[in-house]
Amino acid sequence: MARTEKTATTSKSPRKRSEAPALGPWGMLRWIWTQLTSMPTALFLLLLLAIAAVPGSIFPQRRVNPEMVTEYLELNPVSGPWVDRFHLFDVYSSPWFSAIYLLLFISLIGCIVPRIKKHAKALRTPPPRTPARLDRLPQYTALDFDTAAGEVPQDAQIIETTRKILKRRGYRVEARLDAATPSVAAERGYLREIGNLVFHISLVGVLASMGIGGAFGYNGQRVIVEGETFVNSLVSYDSFSPGTSFNAENLVPYSVTLDKFEIVFDRDSETHFGQPLDFTANVTTRRSPGAEPEAEQIKVNYPLRINGADVYLVGNGYAPVVTVRDGDGNVAFSGPVVSVPQDAVYTSVMVAKVPDAAPQQLGFQGFLLPTAVLDENNFGVSADPNAVNPQLHLNAYAGDLGIDEGVPQNVYVLDTSKMTEVNSRTLDAGGIILEAGQTYELPDNLGSITFEDLKRYIAIDINSDPGKLPIAIFSGLALLGLAVSLFTPRRRVWVKLRNTGGNTGIEFALLARGEDPRLENEARELRNIFDKTWPLAQDEEKQGEIRED
Repeated sequence: MARTEKTATTSKSPRKRSEAPALGPWGMLRWIWTQLTSMPTALFLLLLLAIAAVPGSIFPQRRVNPEMVTEYLELNPVSGPWVDRFHLFDVYSSPWFSAIYLLLFISLIGCIVPRIKKHAKALRTPPPRTPARLDRLPQYTALDFDTAAGEVPQDAQIIETTRKILKRRGYRVEARLDAATPSVAAERGYLREIGNLVFHISLVGVLASMGIGGAFGYNGQRVIVEGETFVNSLVSYDSFSPGTSFNAENLVPYSVTLDKFEIVFDRDSETHFGQPLDFTANVTTRRSPGAEPEAEQIKVNYPLRINGADVYLVGNGYAPVVTVRDGDGNVAFSGPVVSVPQDAVYTSVMVAKVPDAAPQQLGFQGFLLPTAVLDENNFGVSADPNAVNPQLHLNAYAGDLGIDEGVPQNVYVLDTSKMTEVNSRTLDAGGIILEAGQTYELPDNLGSITFEDLKRYIAIDINSDPGKLPIAIFSGLALLGLAVSLFTPRRRVWVKLRNTGGNTGIEFALLARGEDPRLENEARELRNIFDKTWPLAQDEEKQGEIRED
């Protein structure tokens, strides 16, 4: 007989999962705000801002040095456009850097405001209630009064005296006479949280000041030749980088005239002979159109501070004064031409463009040699940075300078693609070599060039940052708040009357909120003060000792 087995199967209904209620739009916004205004998020954004600023020190910044940005793009035709596309040449004004900056700003404010409210409430809250067992706290002392030495003060007098003692030591005190056992509760260290809040508020102030400086500040460059005057107006700048909210009408008028530029060179050392030791630009300033002229100086790392702007000395060189006459004998150009130093002896590249010459436009490029000598190959070189024997070694070109086409050109580069070389070492006419006071007649009656004089020039960087002073103030406040936060202890003290076995006395205990290595010293100080205030029993069996757990 076949045995039939039945398998019993039990079916269990699937457990019903509890689903969280949907947040909804308003709940989602509250969750995002909670996450954004948390302290970990603020710290993460601060770290992210520091990392985001790193490319600004790796890649040249267009606002500071547009020439280096142009050079980078020319030398890196593949990666350069991608670097520019991600705003790495304009890091501090890029959308992604601004987004981190604004999020950090909002996060800090969102962290600070609730803490201010909480601390304001804590300042109005009385110290915590007196524990029933003070002997369980880390710093505990029990003291008995010496009844034989005199009359023991009343309970109310003891409490009031204790309150005054703790008040003088900087505690916020509350006397509790209506309790079953009269006591005094005291707490100090609220300044610690105030210092912490000052630190974080100062960080917000620094960020806001940086934003103000970036929005309303400006930076510009100008080359000034000896005898020339710079006037603080837009047309006077060689290059100018305004802030995002800059208004040209806010430029404060002032003028700076370069009277003389002096360089002190090393003449004593054999290894560093000829190296510059000191640069001094003697200038005359007028701080307003009707102001009296003032004689001042600009040195490296010692800028001229005038009307909220800092004028820095960032470069210098020679500017030969030349006069160019065209083929008709008319003066087509006369004035100083800025040359760019190339080495330690101030061998300088010079480019002069004469678009008003007739019948053809003229161009000159070559070198200025402050102290010209001949090397072993009969080439002119400079032997000293001082202008002992200045010479101009130039090539001349005639034709179209390309200026009339409206395409911007570098003033220190001569475009010879549409010009004909009329003077050089490779031509029969030879190159142009001029000493001060000499004139050279160009071939084919194209005109002449005269080396009139040699002057010095300085390159200045003018920076106006209205957020700089607030940044300094907020930075100082941040350091002060941080110091207060780190070195202010948070302590609580309770003093309670005791009456056991007919011996009247007091007991007190201290508790630190956080690490406080000086808590034991505070307990000893209070013990000494109480000893001087009331007659205390000196019997070791009756006299309580400070106990440190």
